[in-house]
Amino acid sequence: MVVVVSEEQGEVDKFRKWDLDITPHRRLIKEGIELPAAMHADPRFRNMQRMALDEAFKEDAHPFRIAIVCAMWLTGFDVPSLSTLYLDKPLKAHNLMQAIARANRVHEGKNNGLIVDYCGILKNLRKALATFAGTGDAGHGGEAGDTDPARPEEELLADLSEAIAFVRSFLEERGASLDDIREKTGFARNAAIVAAKEAANENDETRKRFEVICREVFKKFKACLNVQGVNAHRADYDTINVVYKSLQQDREKADISDIIRQLHQVVDAAVEIREQDDNADNGVYDISKIDFDRLRKEFESSPSKRTTVQNLKQAIETRLQRLLAQNPLRTDFQQHYEKIVAEYNREKDRVTIEQTFEALLTFEQSLSEEERRAVREGLDEESLAIFDLLRKSDLSGADIKQIKKVAVELLARLKAEKLKIDHWRDKETTRDAVRITIRDYLWSDDTGLPVAAYTEDDVNEKAEDVFRHVYRAYPELPSPFYTSSVA
Repeated sequence: MVVVVSEEQGEVDKFRKWDLDITPHRRLIKEGIELPAAMHADPRFRNMQRMALDEAFKEDAHPFRIAIVCAMWLTGFDVPSLSTLYLDKPLKAHNLMQAIARANRVHEGKNNGLIVDYCGILKNLRKALATFAGTGDAGHGGEAGDTDPARPEEELLADLSEAIAFVRSFLEERGASLDDIREKTGFARNAAIVAAKEAANENDETRKRFEVICREVFKKFKACLNVQGVNAHRADYDTINVVYKSLQQDREKADISDIIRQLHQVVDAAVEIREQDDNADNGVYDISKIDFDRLRKEFESSPSKRTTVQNLKQAIETRLQRLLAQNPLRTDFQQHYEKIVAEYNREKDRVTIEQTFEALLTFEQSLSEEERRAVREGLDEESLAIFDLLRKSDLSGADIKQIKKVAVELLARLKAEKLKIDHWRDKETTRDAVRITIRDYLWSDDTGLPVAAYTEDDVNEKAEDVFRHVYRAYPELPSPFYTSSVA
């Protein structure tokens, strides 16, 4: 929390009369605020010790969350993530309109802004809307004062009731019950939650639709917080929130090993009780060693097939995006994955779901093989990407060996020299220097590509391909695409 005060002449003496020292506070506003240690793990902030106060307030990763202002920042400060504005200062006309607009900017994960009024500005807001929203001018009939920013409470409650009804209808059409989740307890309640998630996870489109109508409930409930009678809908709101949060947790925690382990538990619990081996490995499953016959039976016994497929898709998508970010020539994996998903979304019967599950596991295995390819080639992920860009068909073993050497040494040269320059992509001179270094290295008789296998056009094309990859993947060192944070 920071109190943001505009600077004025003689402020030191003014605050001293109140036994306050404004000097350290003014220094903070002028020099910026320190970054917490956690932010230094992000490559963007690795070499930054302080951040301007306004930038810290805009940065999602910074803990600076609450600002107390009087005039500074109130009307001209743009923070899209700002969600709540507490007003304890009389405002009117354009100052009022500009102030409330601070909380009305669009931002990811933000449904609406909230204005909390402590001083009764509703009358002034009606006048401001009549003036600035176009209701009081000649073009709109000259009628002023008819715009009311506060909707009748009965309308707000009706909207909330309708939104909840949409969710209830969605679930009932697919054999699930919102009331069962709300009213039952223990295993019966858990089973009702699983059924609701299965209904939402019928396919990608139903999942998106369910999440949208849930967020509508949350938004309309928030609009009714101070409305008498809202508590009649609180139980339904809480129930919907349970299902929605469970779906979000599945997405955030999607992990192939957990998915397989959960399926194993389905059959283990139904067939036999086993003593736990203290030396057993409960870590990551090796996909290449999976018993698909056993896993197929376990999946057939699962009460949540659709949810399992969605969770597996999410785990694969996360892994696939990382692999694509590291190597631009892996688009064939993306195309294969999209084909599997498209076929799944066309057909929803039991056989299709089971076939999709097996196809996704097989695809996951191919991703694991791709991740191990760098080791097989004697390279790391970074040099493998350069090697793939330089390679062409019909090369001899000696040529491939030379190209690997070129990939490793070219990348090392770039890292040691040109890529160390801060913000090298921002200036034309440094961008050109990187491009020239790549081209000259590939052209050189001592360090470059095999002369007999590459034409002049080949070398120019490969040089440009490598530059585009380096420009995208190395905005700084180390590359954010290859650090452990993206693993």
